[in-house]
Amino acid sequence: MSKYAAFDNETALDYIKSLGQFFAEDAQLSCYEFGDGNLNLVFRIEDQANNSIILKQALPYARCVGESWPLTLDRARIEALVLQQHGSVCPAHTASVLHHDSNLAVTILEDLGHLAILRSELIAGRTFDNLGYDVANYLATTSFYHSDFYLDPQEKKAQVQTFTNPELCAITEDLFFDDPYRDCERNNFPSALTEQVMQLRQNKALLCVVARLKAKFLSSPQTLLHGDVHTGSIFVGAKQTKLIDPEFGFFGPIGFDIGSFIGNLLLNYCAQNGRVKEPPKRRDLHSYLLNTISTCLQQFEQQWHTLSQKHTRDHALQAAGYIDSFLQEVLQDAMGYCGAELVRRTIGLAHVADIADIADESQRLLVQKQTLQLGEQLILNAKSCRSTDDFYQLIISFVH
Repeated sequence: MSKYAAFDNETALDYIKSLGQFFAEDAQLSCYEFGDGNLNLVFRIEDQANNSIILKQALPYARCVGESWPLTLDRARIEALVLQQHGSVCPAHTASVLHHDSNLAVTILEDLGHLAILRSELIAGRTFDNLGYDVANYLATTSFYHSDFYLDPQEKKAQVQTFTNPELCAITEDLFFDDPYRDCERNNFPSALTEQVMQLRQNKALLCVVARLKAKFLSSPQTLLHGDVHTGSIFVGAKQTKLIDPEFGFFGPIGFDIGSFIGNLLLNYCAQNGRVKEPPKRRDLHSYLLNTISTCLQQFEQQWHTLSQKHTRDHALQAAGYIDSFLQEVLQDAMGYCGAELVRRTIGLAHVADIADIADESQRLLVQKQTLQLGEQLILNAKSCRSTDDFYQLIISFVH
């Protein structure tokens, strides 16, 4: 079985049986497809003793649109390799790859069904004490060990080639930095937002910063990114956090992943204004989200400092004071990308359930107005910040 064909439940099960390495020969297996994402098929295969694995297969088009939006199957290779690379330095927070077949665009993964998707949990108002620390640990560790601070220059350049991901990067480039700031048929927002959107598109200072953010995304291969760190790509439990789905992975600016994560927490923060009517409960959720952001920023910076002091291999990058200026720029980038995430999730193609599923239309509109304004201000003011405290205070100043 080497020629590509999209699986169904039966053929996925046949494929697992043909491998013969995951279940006993006489196991009674069941299989069902449950993928609800935009790009892939996802199957769970389970035996009678509840042992299970996940089979993920890339489709040659965007599932959310159909065959009119073709996509490369090579993204399955990218995803499996990113998970393996990130897992080699941060296994505690990276989903484990058990098998990969590039011809069929298939990756077999550990089943994380004992955990829950973070987005759904946050929407429901459930909280996780270790979230900020765990995500900071993942982002700091994976970004440091795939950066110029640690990798040999020849090895780094070879990895940049290996992880070149032009088609998936083009999606990010369009949806993040282009579509929201122009009239594009992919955009999706209520007519009541039109005036605010037009003002945003006419803000020359904002457009200049967005251009800088895009230029850095295009031309700054600082580290091997996950490329799509939103709350739908994170599994959580009381004592465990795991990241999945890095098919948008490539070598890009370090601030992109942490900015995307914080942006999704802020989307949920704003959404709670339209979801939770009881002020005490809403205040508790808001406090939790802001504390998680603060923890993530501080731990990310502290861990990068620690790793750079102990493990930097490049002599020039060991210069006194350089790491401080480097991290300041990374975090400024992160705030800019955070703002871009808020803008594009409000008026672009891909919305988030946190906001889109608010039943009350008037409440949903108020939330959308807030996320759009917050995103704009974070983009405009990111460069004024010099420390993690500054970044936190910047967020605080616009959410209260």
